[in-house]
Amino acid sequence: MKKLLLAAAFLASLQAQAQTLATATFAAGCFWCTEEAFEKVPGVVSVISGYTDGRTKNPSYEMVSSGTTGHAEAVEVKFDPAKVSYEKLLDVFWINHDPTYVDRQFCDHGSQYRPGIFWHDEAQKRAAEASKVKYEKILKKPALTPIVKASQFWPAEDYHQDYYKKNPVRYKFYVSGCGRYARLDELWGSLRK
Repeated sequence: MKKLLLAAAFLASLQAQAQTLATATFAAGCFWCTEEAFEKVPGVVSVISGYTDGRTKNPSYEMVSSGTTGHAEAVEVKFDPAKVSYEKLLDVFWINHDPTYVDRQFCDHGSQYRPGIFWHDEAQKRAAEASKVKYEKILKKPALTPIVKASQFWPAEDYHQDYYKKNPVRYKFYVSGCGRYARLDELWGSLRK
């Protein structure tokens, strides 16, 4: 009986936690890299790589990478607003992408690699717009990153989830060969430290 009560309390606690979590969706080029950046943030509970803002239902990586579905590689971030603010997530987003391009990030080209902030409510929309102004002042030029209403998010295949953890050597080769961190350091300097 005691074990049953403990299990019920544990499930109730999980349910209460799920009700307090918020969702944020960002596209910053390769979703492997975006996932890594957000998973390191205290207060972030989960980060799922996937696809959003497209025309095709339940797209596969092969479909999205062909550039024909209209989707962007993105991440869905579940976070505890009592531990991390949406504004902090926006800061993480900005310093982990290059807002000077529309349909490319680093060595990845095509609309599927376009950056974007996908807001889930009016408060997120206002915060995203304010953050864009803030980072344009730092850049001293317009940020081309769009801010749009979130649409259906489709999780990517399992082999894409936590790719940077499962394949650390390949991942490091990709990010260094792609010039990602060098460009981010060039753009954002000390903000990335």
